[in-house]
Amino acid sequence: VPVLQTNNGPGLTGLMTIAAHLVKQAKKDQLLGSTAEEKAVVQQWLEYRVTRVDGGSSKEDTRIILKDLNVHLEDKVYLAGNIFTLADILMYYGLHHVMVELTVQEKEKYLNVSRWFNHIQHYPGVRQHLSNVVFIKNRLYTNAH
Repeated sequence: VPVLQTNNGPGLTGLMTIAAHLVKQAKKDQLLGSTAEEKAVVQQWLEYRVTRVDGGSSKEDTRIILKDLNVHLEDKVYLAGNIFTLADILMYYGLHHVMVELTVQEKEKYLNVSRWFNHIQHYPGVRQHLSNVVFIKNRLYTNAH
């Protein structure tokens, strides 16, 4: 469990607590969502990250997570809809090790996740020290004959 020791007061514990604190300290509250609904969706995905992504360890868990995200991202640019939020950042970091290991075919299978992940990794300031995950630009297989 991550702990953040602050200069004033007790240390903060837990990924979501620390991340929300840092967002407020940086005066980037928009990363937590603007409307009540966006805030709730951001919280939902932060909880999903902690309970499902961090808690999932088997291949089957990973498959279910990718399937869930693929369906959710079918008509969305970001996890909370059309705005970039803390949920996108933390989910990116939680999934990086998974995406690195995916085959080209698996990336094709989870096309919406791949599109979202590639977009997030190129968002200014997000990737930091993590390796760039390569996605092919055109589909391997098309339905055209």
